[in-house]
Amino acid sequence: MKISAKTVPISKALSSTGKSMTIRGWIYRKRSSGGKSFAIIRDVSGTVQCVIDKAKVGEEEWGALDKAYLESSIIIKGKPRKDERAPGGVELDVEDLMVVHSGEQFPITEYQSAEFLMDVRHLWLRSQKMTNIMKARAFIFRYARDFMDKEGFFEVSPPLITNAGGETGASMFEVDYFGQKVFLTESSQLYGEAMVPVLEKVYTFAPSYRAEKSRTTKHLTEYWHLEPEAAYYNLDDIMKLQENLVSSVASKLAKDEDVLKALGVEKESLLKVKPPFKRITYDKAIDIIQQKGSKKKWGDDLGVEEERLLTEHEDKPIFVYAWPKELKAFYASINPKDERTVMAADMQAPHGHGELTSSSERVWVYDELIRRMDEVERAQGVKFDRKKYSWWIDLRRYGSVPHAGFGIGMERMIKWMLNLEHIRDAVPFPRLINRISP
Repeated sequence: MKISAKTVPISKALSSTGKSMTIRGWIYRKRSSGGKSFAIIRDVSGTVQCVIDKAKVGEEEWGALDKAYLESSIIIKGKPRKDERAPGGVELDVEDLMVVHSGEQFPITEYQSAEFLMDVRHLWLRSQKMTNIMKARAFIFRYARDFMDKEGFFEVSPPLITNAGGETGASMFEVDYFGQKVFLTESSQLYGEAMVPVLEKVYTFAPSYRAEKSRTTKHLTEYWHLEPEAAYYNLDDIMKLQENLVSSVASKLAKDEDVLKALGVEKESLLKVKPPFKRITYDKAIDIIQQKGSKKKWGDDLGVEEERLLTEHEDKPIFVYAWPKELKAFYASINPKDERTVMAADMQAPHGHGELTSSSERVWVYDELIRRMDEVERAQGVKFDRKKYSWWIDLRRYGSVPHAGFGIGMERMIKWMLNLEHIRDAVPFPRLINRISP
């Protein structure tokens, strides 16, 4: 067989019978009995069981197959036929084959520890579970971009190296930049705001980095961050944009039934994610969790346990808004109805999957921004380097307008929508506080 033979996806072989076709993929499982071998071959579209008769393929091909380890790459020509006993209900009777690369014995077997699977992440990604998660991840990214584009937002490209923090700079990775101390960005918000007077409605879609020493199932040190900013949007507008984005992605993902079925996700759980989402004040959230036994009091932030208490019986996300100003960044506008709080909202995923988004009306008046920065410096003992923020402060001096924005961690959305136990499985190569390889 020539390696250039025209091939079809395995999914086509599963839907067609009676006609010879050529597939290519990797050996996922293999067993032999007498003069026959049964090999399950995988490609990105699916798996199919192939029946290889030694008498039909010849000594050389049979010998190459016999020596081939799992995950060897292979090209196979054969005729698919229905067989209810076979995985997928179809078997491929092999007429010819060529082992492209037999490699070495695959190091992953059944019942491996989570730590070992992280060590060989580059190989574990080939598992059916991870393959389907990576498909779903690609779909979710595509659906999110499609939604933002249809809403009239322009995607813009921010720098990932900065000398100014998104909030305080306290949780940022320091980098030596030709002898100058700079940081990996924790948020592209400031650069998104700079594009508002240019394009009015914009979004950045890029990695963000957080040097938080968190070991929870929802924290990564490097993650993908979708961050819209929009002129003349208020908090209500930006909350509606968030719930429409999330519901749009969920409804489209619900149509990817093969992937969801492989991951044990009921599409009905995604179809329930329809606007409007429940909205509760921070005050109400504290009341709810206190009634459930929490010791948290007004002014405390919500942790993993409090998020679980709030959302354990919810089927779709909820918003918590009107947060104490001490818990939110200096650029969040003060609530005119209660100056202890700011015009900010967090979206919490259902069933305890945690915070998905953080949003606010931005301080857009120059004098108010300076007062807020001064206030935070006095209250929290931090010091903003005004020179490093000067370009961003300038935005309030030249043609400023009211605006609002939010950020959503894409891996958190993936974790929730696929009901994953740990966020590390929502990204191909996770970066955790104890994991930088592979």
